[in-house]
Parts: sequence; structure tokens; C-alpha cells
Amino acid sequence: MIRNLKVFILLITLSAFTFQTKAETPSSFADLAEKLMPSVVNISTTQTVITKQNQFPFEFPPGSPFEDMFKDFGTPEKRKAMALGSGFIINSNGTVITNNHVIKGADDILVRVGGDRDYKAEVLGADPLSDIAVLKIISEEKFIPVDFGDSDKSRIGDWVIAIGNPFGLGGTVTAGIISARNRDIGLSRYEDFIQTDASINQGNSGGPLFNMDGEVIGINTAILGQSGSIGIGFAIPSNSAEKVIDQLIEFGETKRGWLGVRIQVVSKEIADAAKLKEPKGAFIASVADNSPSDKAGIKSGDIIINFNGTPINEMKELPKIVAQTEVGKLVDVIIWRDGKEVTKKIKLGRLETSDDFKVEKPTENKISEIEKLKISVRLINKEDLRERNLPSNTKGLLITNIKPESPIDFLNIGNIIVEADGKPIRTVGQLNNYINSVIRSGDTTIFITIYNNQNQKRSIGIKIE
Repeated sequence: MIRNLKVFILLITLSAFTFQTKAETPSSFADLAEKLMPSVVNISTTQTVITKQNQFPFEFPPGSPFEDMFKDFGTPEKRKAMALGSGFIINSNGTVITNNHVIKGADDILVRVGGDRDYKAEVLGADPLSDIAVLKIISEEKFIPVDFGDSDKSRIGDWVIAIGNPFGLGGTVTAGIISARNRDIGLSRYEDFIQTDASINQGNSGGPLFNMDGEVIGINTAILGQSGSIGIGFAIPSNSAEKVIDQLIEFGETKRGWLGVRIQVVSKEIADAAKLKEPKGAFIASVADNSPSDKAGIKSGDIIINFNGTPINEMKELPKIVAQTEVGKLVDVIIWRDGKEVTKKIKLGRLETSDDFKVEKPTENKISEIEKLKISVRLINKEDLRERNLPSNTKGLLITNIKPESPIDFLNIGNIIVEADGKPIRTVGQLNNYINSVIRSGDTTIFITIYNNQNQKRSIGIKIE
């Protein structure tokens, strides 16, 4: 009797486990997709582009000095350029969320709802730093909205579905899982991407990433590679996006907290020199004059290890948490100075009105020198990407001049530096700072990754004297 009872209990336990496992694996996404489709929109934009027709019967190679010399020659021509993207409705009044890059520079914005109803839309607010834009459909109709979920509760391995307008094929549903969290891929200043293997392609930008409760936990923003569909897509987490969206709706612009410091990674060498037990926090390279940090007595060489009660383990965490803190708030900042912790009270300023913000906006055509490499470079721009047919998310420095005594005199003008020792290079300062940190550590060799003039990716060892 007891033996039979044990067998019965075991069968019940196994049945419950089997039921739970089956319940967690959806047999179909059809019901969920059918419910959510009316809230996902297709976005098409038109933009006037002015180009100059080449007067010469030949093309100058990228990076050639003649390219800049004759760039103002030619006949200006206007043409209409079209772009496609996705979005989703968050309010019955027709408020739509999408990516900033989908609508940037657009003369006209057309939103298609339900696959067959087209409406004009206006921009309520846009933020290039987070790549988020808020639109308003110009109509008195009521629309079906979706809700945001808590992206912090999403776990690696959770099922997700993406709905969007890839390659203009509206109403496309793809499914997958969350592959990773907290990804930084070098697209913008504030990055905390959700990575998913749900198929995402060009045109999915701005579309929603849903959890199995039908809540938006991400805004599909980027793909790895030029064509997508390789199982690696990225979405802005909803918790980060909502803060930006609320400000764009209320003010038409963002209001981010500002400390007024330039920071860099705390390397092992910096930690040892500062008598810090382990590399953590954000090393302050410089303090902006008359900034909140300057007024509070923060100095170059300090290391921020805690901001407003939150430990700062990695440098990249600080800009995100500061930006999300209310402007004007008085916060406690714990710094490491002279081998001990010091607490400073800082009243946050506003990033968007600071001189620091204006300075950090990149000037794409400015030529700068990398002294240790004896080369001149500039940031690559959209025209470079178009002419070279490089992936749209490529960041890096285009070499404009190489001195004869340069340690990389075997490279060519027009080569593009994209990485140093596996770390993405997005700015001139970033490459200079990295080279200097390597030299301080006593090392003399680094590996840089370039695109050569045939767009082939190469890694090259450099000995720095």
C-alpha cells in the first residue's frame, strides 16, 4: 500500500513538472501576435537630399587629398530619399514610439496602421543620444495602444517576439529568446542593450520587442552586420526608454543630470597607484570649470566609487545613472582620494545646457593628430559608409595622413581604425587615451583592427616607441 502511494506521488510530481515545462514553452505565438499587431505601425519617411554631380570622368580614391580639394565642384542636385522603419502605439490618441534615426531629417512622415490605413505624423520630441523619437499621428481617431513591461525582470533565455516592417514587408512577426543583457556595442553614449536572436532586419528599427505577456520590454534598434538575420539583434530596454519618452512627451526634449567630469576606465595600474584594492569605479581625467563637480571640490585623479547610494563597479555605469537622475537633485558622491573614501555633496546640473555637452558633439570632418602613431585622422561619416559600402553602424577613425616615421607607415591613407586590442574606437580622444594607458603600463605593443581600402578587416600589431 505504502509502495503504491509512493509511486502515485512520484507520478503526480512528474506530471506537474511536465505540465510546467510545456506551459513555459509556447506551442504557438498566433494569439499573442494577433492581439499585438494592431498596435505596431510601419513608418516611411521622405527627405530632400542635395548632392553634387561629379564633373570629372573619374573618381578620386577615398582619403585622396584631391577628394577634398575638388569636393565643392559639381552641379547641386536635389532628390527625394525614402526610408522605412517601424514603431508602436503607446496611447489611444496616436502617440507612437520609434528610433530617432528612422525619422531624423525627414520632410514628411507617414505612419501605416493595420496594414492599410495611412496617416501623417509629426515629431513631438527626439533624442539622438538614446536614439528614441516620439511621434503623434495627425488624426482624431482612437488607436489600440500597448503597455511597457519591466525590462529589469527579463531574463536571459526568456521568450520574446519582434513585430515590425523589415525591408518594407509590414506586419512581420519573428520569435526568439533574450540572448544577453547589458550589451554595449558603441552606437550611442548611453547603451544597455538587450540582445536577442529573434530575427531583426533593416526596417525593424523602432519596432517593439514583446515578452510573453504582450508587454514592450525593448525597442529594436540595431543589427550586427550589414544585412541582419544572423541571430544577433539589439533593443533598448523599456525601463531606460520610458524615462526618455516621458520627458520627450512632457518637454519635447530631454533633461539629463550632469556632473561635469571626463572619465576613463580604472585600469589595474591606476588602481595600484591609487592604493585601491581592485580596479573599480570611474577615474576622473578632468573636471569642467564651474561645473557641479568643480563647485563640490571634485578633482582630477579622484575615482568615483559610489553615486547616490549605487556602487560604481565599471566606468560605463556612471554616465547612465547620472543621466537618469533628476536635474537639480543634491546627491552624495563617494570618491577615492589619497587612499581613503571621501563623500561629496553635488547638486546636479543639466547636460543639455552645458558647454561640456556642446563640446562632446563630434565634428565629423575635423582632422586630429594621433601623436604617438604619427598619423592624422578624422571620424568616419555617413558619406564614407555609403561610398565604401560599409555596415551602417560602423564607427572609427579614417586615416588622412601618415608621416614617414610613423610606426604604421605600411598602412594607407583611407584605412579606417575601428578597434584597439579588441576595444571599439569611436573618437580620437579614446584612441589617444588608450595608447597612453598602454605606455604607462610599460607595454609597447598594441593590436589595431582596420578596414583597408578594399574593405577587408585586418588586425595589425604595432610597436610604440
